[in-house]
Amino acid sequence: MYEPTVARLTYRALLGRRRAAILFVLPALLIVISVAVRLLAGEDDSVANGVLGGFALATMVPLIGVIAGTGAIGPEIDDGSIVYLLAKPVKRPTIIFTKLIVAIAVTMAFSAIPTFIAGFVLNGNGGQIAIAYTVAALVASIAYSALFLLLGTVSRHAVVFGLVYALVWETLFGSLVPGARTLSVQQWALAVAEKVGAPGAINSQVGLPMAVILLVAVTGLATWYAGQKLRSLTLAGEE
Repeated sequence: MYEPTVARLTYRALLGRRRAAILFVLPALLIVISVAVRLLAGEDDSVANGVLGGFALATMVPLIGVIAGTGAIGPEIDDGSIVYLLAKPVKRPTIIFTKLIVAIAVTMAFSAIPTFIAGFVLNGNGGQIAIAYTVAALVASIAYSALFLLLGTVSRHAVVFGLVYALVWETLFGSLVPGARTLSVQQWALAVAEKVGAPGAINSQVGLPMAVILLVAVTGLATWYAGQKLRSLTLAGEE
């Protein structure tokens, strides 16, 4: 199910000079904000919750997911170079699975690590907040990567749709509109963070069992459907 050559090419595409520079911006900004907040406000659990929940999990993680998920396959489909990969004797679901693994790894690296560092800077992991949000970032990275990889497979405007989802649905509706919270990856990840953190340190609007079911279901369905869409692409000469 995992193809090393596909993985190497995908890593190269995602970590090229321009895309890597974009990936570093948000984590760097999170660290800078965390240092500034700690210097100005001192050690405060509520402030740490605000920065890690409001910026790291609600904004940084989904945006990095957009870059990694859509970038893992979208550009190849847009410029037509995907046909060279499809011509190889590699099963198309294997291509999707491999690209998903790469997208997850990149998203985790550029979101979970800076979240962990920021949490320790903000309050020294008081209330297990740093670890809780790090776990939430890891969990969210999986679902976001699958969702945005699917977008990259089905649409030439995947980045635009991904940004709308990340900035409008997740950041705005998912945080403010009660009914939308049940359909928010951010809230599902927060449910996991609530379980990991100290009692009362973090609050989610979605119960943990429901959050786990939705995370698994969305990740599995998005991956499966992306594989089906890639399978439907035909090469010249194929019947």
